[in-house]
Order: sequence, then structure tokens, then C-alpha cells
Amino acid sequence: MSDAAVDALRSGEPAILPTDTVYGLVASAEGAAPTERLYALKGRSAEQPSALMTADIETLLACIPELAGRSEAIMRALLPGPYTLILPNPAKRFAWLTGTSPGAIGVRVPELPPVAADVLRAVGAVVSTSANAPGGPDPRTLEAIPASLRDRVGAVVDGGMLPGAPSTVIDFTGDEPRVVREGAAPSGDALARVRGL
Repeated sequence: MSDAAVDALRSGEPAILPTDTVYGLVASAEGAAPTERLYALKGRSAEQPSALMTADIETLLACIPELAGRSEAIMRALLPGPYTLILPNPAKRFAWLTGTSPGAIGVRVPELPPVAADVLRAVGAVVSTSANAPGGPDPRTLEAIPASLRDRVGAVVDGGMLPGAPSTVIDFTGDEPRVVREGAAPSGDALARVRGL
């Protein structure tokens, strides 16, 4: 485990972690200040949502108990995996990372490299976005991460070469699922797995 990353996240500093898709820029999801620091570092508008990422579904359910029921069934059908699921957030939890839609929240439980999984298990939930400049390419190596990010975070965890395609984003807040972004896994496979839930 990267003690430096755990220490950075616990102290409110952003860190860079490898995921199952690309390198992520993450910060503690506890309280608004770490997320605000992450957004300022990346130059990301506060109106844009980011994902809440955990090492396992149980931690996610502890963070957002309202996901029990249909949302939990969808999560258990697709996660862990290279998906970001947008789910109903009726209690408007983690409003500092949901952008202009506090009634919905993006959640992510990746198949993390062991070193990153250990960090997440130690710190709980993090806010996560790709470690790139806004609109820039998704980084599959540390070298591809802009120095403006890499040199200003509290810790960097090297996971080697990553697949490089971002997560597939699917919105489950409406009557029918809506594919927001095709990514690392075919959305058709995901929709087939959750049909009837």
C-alpha cells in the first residue's frame, strides 16, 4: 500500500491513483474542501459532477444507504468493473461533487490494481475524475499526466501502463437507462445484464 497516498488523502490533499481504465485524480469525499481543492487543481467547473469511488459495494452502500433496492441490484450486476453508474440520490448526499444535479450521483467501484485498492480501503470513499487537463486525453501512463497536476498533488501511485479507455457511463435515474459515454466496456453488455431489474 502507498502510505504517502493514504496520508495525503486523509489530510485533504489530492492524489493520483491507477484504476482499471485510466489514471484518476482523487481526493477524500469527506466534506467539501478536498473536492474543492481537486476542482481548483484541475481547473474543473463546480457545475460538473464527478464520481464517488470506493473499493467495494458495501462501502458505497454505507456512504449512500438510499442505494439499497433497485440501485443496489444494478450495482451488483455491473460492479466492480469499468463503469460509472449515475443513480438516484434522493437524500442529496455528497452535494459538493454532484454538480448541478444533486438528486443524482455518479458511482464507481473499479477492479482496482491491488496498490490502489489498498489505498481506497484505508481511506473509504473518494471523489474521482481522470488525471488530465479538462478536455485532454485520458492518461494511461504517469508520463501522460500533465505536470501541472502530477507535480502538485500530495502523492502519486504508479500502476504502470493502464488500458487507457475511460469508464462507460450509464444513467439509471430515468425510466429507461441512458448511455452517457461509451468507454472501456460495451454499454450493450451492461444493459443486457440489468434488463428486468
